[in-house]
Amino acid sequence: MTLPFRDINLHVAAESYTFASPSSPNVPALVIDRPTGDVRLSEATHAPNKRVSRVSSIAGILGFIRLRLDKYAIIITKTLPVGRLKGQMVYKVISTEFLPMRERQVHDPDEDQFLSLLTTFILRGPMYFSYSVDLTNSFQRQASTDLSLPLWMRADDRFFWNRFVQADLIQFRTQGNRSQPGPQPGADPYILPLIWGTLEIRPTTFKNTPLTVVLITRKSRYRAGTRYLTRGVDEEGRAANYNETEQVVILNDTGRGLGGYAGNSDMQSGKYGASGGAETQILSYVQTRGSIPVFWAEVNALKYTPKLQVRGIETALPAARKHFDEQIRLYGDNYLVNLVNQSGREKRMKEAYEQMVKMLASSPSEKVQGDALTGEKFHTIEASSSKQEYDRLHYVYFDFHHETKGLQMHRAMKLVDQLHDSLIAQQYFRGVDMPANGGIETRNFQTSVVRTNCMDSLDRTNVVQSMLARWTLDRMFVELGLLQPGETFSAVDPEFEFLFRNIWADNADTVSNSYAGTGAMKTDLTRLGKRTKAGTLADGRIAVTRYYLNNFRDGPRQDAFDLFLGAYEPSTANIGTALIFADRRPISIQSIPYILAFSVFFILVALFTRRVPGSSTWSIRIFILFWLVIGGWCFNFMMKHGILFVNWPKLNPRPWATEGYQDAITKVRKDALLGPLVAKHERGLSAARYLNAEEGKKRIE
Repeated sequence: MTLPFRDINLHVAAESYTFASPSSPNVPALVIDRPTGDVRLSEATHAPNKRVSRVSSIAGILGFIRLRLDKYAIIITKTLPVGRLKGQMVYKVISTEFLPMRERQVHDPDEDQFLSLLTTFILRGPMYFSYSVDLTNSFQRQASTDLSLPLWMRADDRFFWNRFVQADLIQFRTQGNRSQPGPQPGADPYILPLIWGTLEIRPTTFKNTPLTVVLITRKSRYRAGTRYLTRGVDEEGRAANYNETEQVVILNDTGRGLGGYAGNSDMQSGKYGASGGAETQILSYVQTRGSIPVFWAEVNALKYTPKLQVRGIETALPAARKHFDEQIRLYGDNYLVNLVNQSGREKRMKEAYEQMVKMLASSPSEKVQGDALTGEKFHTIEASSSKQEYDRLHYVYFDFHHETKGLQMHRAMKLVDQLHDSLIAQQYFRGVDMPANGGIETRNFQTSVVRTNCMDSLDRTNVVQSMLARWTLDRMFVELGLLQPGETFSAVDPEFEFLFRNIWADNADTVSNSYAGTGAMKTDLTRLGKRTKAGTLADGRIAVTRYYLNNFRDGPRQDAFDLFLGAYEPSTANIGTALIFADRRPISIQSIPYILAFSVFFILVALFTRRVPGSSTWSIRIFILFWLVIGGWCFNFMMKHGILFVNWPKLNPRPWATEGYQDAITKVRKDALLGPLVAKHERGLSAARYLNAEEGKKRIE
């Protein structure tokens, strides 16, 4: 079994970067030739001192990325230990560094912007890794993994977050190069897989029993992006904002102290009594979340509620089949919990999802339950028989909004009651750590998964996932003998309850920050167990912040995701000599927000500046009225043509944004004031103006 090096020394020289492990002097060093960026292995692990300008110790190689002008190695320079899993330390990436292959004398604006995007939005993100534990796979998948494979080969491709930037190194490992043809297993220790998401490891006690609670959320590297710019599924069936969340309980964790390993039959009986036992027992429960698997989008135009677009359900059917093919293969039966509203704009998404499920299932059977509060509290769709794999899909709609109206969040537990029999049959994973071979011996499998979504798969989804996790954890403790039937850990151990609430609230914030740019809403319910007025006010603040970020900041953030994950490759993109990030809107359009800001400034100055005694008030009134008219016109223009003022992605422009931009410009040409200026600007541009946008549109389609 080959594991990544825990210690790597970086030797920087004019002609190469050399990576070598000082604790493994007989292992070949990894050499990156400059300025070509070619990868090779060298038996000489230490370069001559006179040719080395710097030697430093690094935590690992995050990957390599080729931008417009140069190729860069991305190294991990600082990490933070976050805890131990099965006795093995897990780390969070704290800081990174770019190593250019060339020494640039002149800075290129686009190259600098590429580096800034990666540094600002990606490399500061919540990335975790371990030198010896596979964080990309759930414990259930780890139990069936071939442990003789290198760590990176065992990784789940969906959650191997730095897989694209490791492509050069992986290609060299599998194929070699001209001077070193064939597989190069010597490169294995330099390939380090990371995950993006949540990783909480909390050693604690429950009723005086020592245990470790772990919460891991793995964000998929496919179709990753921001809230309004990445929705639905793509042609390959990859859902936006797809995350796998695993709640783990480890009993008798050897990493907590000096306890050894010994056989025990407690796991066979399902009890963990006062005598303890020495087996390291692992219990885990997996849930997933993801965007509704149809083709849909929400078009920002400075309105608080974006315009919803849903393409034909039939056109998305092949993509939905691919999505659920993978979900059923990996998890078994899928319980599709849908939490969108049954009225208003979200009603279209509810109907689209239900129509898709009915098209997938054979002989679908529908059942609607209602009460005095709502006529459709639950809506279930299941196949009448099990003739094909899609009959393993079980759709459950829950009217979350109406049921929890008026801060009655406890009513959401009705969903858990609805799923009770399915959750009992679903089980959870139970295994015993086997230190002798490093593997896990399985005692029980989780046979299905709950896939939860709302519109964003954030706030409502967080609440429901934490409720399902709570119910399952109570069940685990009962079956381990730590609770009596009918007891709950919240009633028995308040300190453990506090820990549980906070790790799930932290998880909600992490997932939400990645997708929406802010922490999650409704976390007062997760942290405190009830809806509060302070929580409602905090949600209002988050809503306003999201509005600003989603309209004016998410474009660059989406560009950063596309750049790091390989959805856009500067080295192969046909970008010509034009500046990619330049604002190509007409100057008259660009100036309107600034004129509005100046209008507000002048009005405030006129209102609050002390006037000279005896001065006429008419002049100041006319001055204020003039700027009120100017500011009002600018504000009205921006709201009327809001799509022109949204900060859209530059690297992969969304097709609906490109089309909306063209429609808005066509309307502005008819404006009496700005029309001639815009038309003149348009005539002055060459066909190259839309080259990048059209290319991005083709990539998306």
